[in-house]
Amino acid sequence: MIEPLIELRKLSKSFDRASFRLAGGEKQQAVCGVSLRVAPGETLGLVGESGCGKSTLGRMAAGLLEPSGGEVLVKGLSLWDKKAHKDYAAFRKSLAGVVQMIFQDPYSSLNPRMSIGESVAEPLLCSDAWRRGRKVSKEEIRERVPAMLSKVGLEADAAARRPHEFSGGQRQRIAVARALITEPAFVVCDEPTSSLDASVQSQVLNLLLDLQDEFGSSYLFISHDLAVVRHMSDRIAVMREGRLVEEGGADDVFFHPAQDYTRLLLEAAS
Repeated sequence: MIEPLIELRKLSKSFDRASFRLAGGEKQQAVCGVSLRVAPGETLGLVGESGCGKSTLGRMAAGLLEPSGGEVLVKGLSLWDKKAHKDYAAFRKSLAGVVQMIFQDPYSSLNPRMSIGESVAEPLLCSDAWRRGRKVSKEEIRERVPAMLSKVGLEADAAARRPHEFSGGQRQRIAVARALITEPAFVVCDEPTSSLDASVQSQVLNLLLDLQDEFGSSYLFISHDLAVVRHMSDRIAVMREGRLVEEGGADDVFFHPAQDYTRLLLEAAS
């Protein structure tokens, strides 16, 4: 059996919001006991209705949101257990070279005060894993940023411009460039094309596949669109109300779903 690159073990997340406390209600359970594995070079598709906990699970897998229970393992190392590391701060800093995330809305995820070049270079400056203990030089940044922008189909002069000067599709390409410039082992793609029109959506999806072939990255691909997920994924996991209800090969889940809920999602998408 191939050792997983990412492993989620009985992962849970609840939110204790002031509105719930004032109303005397219980905590909101967003994710409940989800266990998943992602192998090196594999794409795991994650589907479910809006509000089912997909994005919350993705943020926990990327190390952006601390779980209420369970654990996330990256190459066998616990993401949140500080006692498991000799230097936890250094481990967390090194994650920029191992784990990245592409957000649903590229405009809100790009700092409007930073140039595109600065935004794309930021993961390099944060990543000990990529620079291997040495400081990234200005010369290296000047070489790698234009090269990465070129890979996603943008001209070199894009580096000097600001996010508002680009279309939605171009901004998503910039977000892809920023996520992949460190050649991470694992990328969480959270509805990366849901706000794009069909032609641009296809371009971004093909770009993600091409870059995956080049860098060998694993993807957790989150979407409500089962057809897109089938096209992108090796396996598919289905969530409902914070729980995992089905998991299997992409074609098996798409053509032979085991759960009524999955069949309903397929019927709604057809």
